[in-house]
Amino acid sequence: MSEFTITPVAGQVPAAGNGQNARDALNAALRAALRHPRFEVLPLVGTAELVEQHLSHSIPVTVTASPRQGLEPTLVVTEALARLGFPAVPHVAARLIVDESHLVEVLHRLDEAGVRDVFVVGGDGDRPVGCFRDALTLLTAIQRLRNCGVGASLEQVGITGYPEGHPLVSDRELIESLAAKQSLATYAVTQMCFDATAVSRWVSRVRRDGITLPVYVGVAGKIDRRRLMRISARIGLGDSARFLRKHRHGWTRLLLPGIYNPDRLVRELGADLARPSRGVAGLHVYTLGAVAATEQWRRQALVRLGDDGLR
Repeated sequence: MSEFTITPVAGQVPAAGNGQNARDALNAALRAALRHPRFEVLPLVGTAELVEQHLSHSIPVTVTASPRQGLEPTLVVTEALARLGFPAVPHVAARLIVDESHLVEVLHRLDEAGVRDVFVVGGDGDRPVGCFRDALTLLTAIQRLRNCGVGASLEQVGITGYPEGHPLVSDRELIESLAAKQSLATYAVTQMCFDATAVSRWVSRVRRDGITLPVYVGVAGKIDRRRLMRISARIGLGDSARFLRKHRHGWTRLLLPGIYNPDRLVRELGADLARPSRGVAGLHVYTLGAVAATEQWRRQALVRLGDDGLR
């Protein structure tokens, strides 16, 4: 069976409209999302050079943080990307910050590197290395320091959303946490997701609950399926029987040999991307090390949509 590919939409239309104009709007939204994605990379030696080799300098590149390695590799790769001219976005994990002095040092380094965007997460470590137990406590400290002139050059602060839930936290608690963080952030990025319907339902719910932050939908890039399955399980996707029951079909596809292709998911996200009232700002692409293959996929998808003006 051949892979599903993103092609101009002939029959699918956004819920808010119909006819040729709506189809044109959907295709335009897909082109815009693929023209201006965010790419997420791992904080490994050689990552900055790999990004330089394959990506346009217009693409924001976010750098994850590892609880095993600490925050330093993330900062080093972020600084290298910034020197190369990329809009670099480090993950600043609360559980990897020792204390406020450490946070001040981190913010100074980012300021000197010209970084204007940070993504604040709680972090995956079992125990905090210092006094910041979660993203909210770190966001609060960052805002207080910015008010005092430290980190004042930051223009964007991102936080995480969970369309498919979290194995250890109730949906209600997740929404309440997002609401508490809203005034301290400028956008949200969803955890990697394989279900466009789940994303759409989640967007509807957070909007009903008064959360207005722009949302970037997290999708996996073009990645080996078994590697993707291992990493997805490690970050908590599919850890519960409830999740597996709800998403058995999608996870069965991941168990097949070969390469996962995000075409179908991106196509299905088109209806939300095409409706400005939904506040879905674009795509956040998790490359998981497969930068070259994912960028090749993006370019080929744009060509199929009639857009070859990539740079």
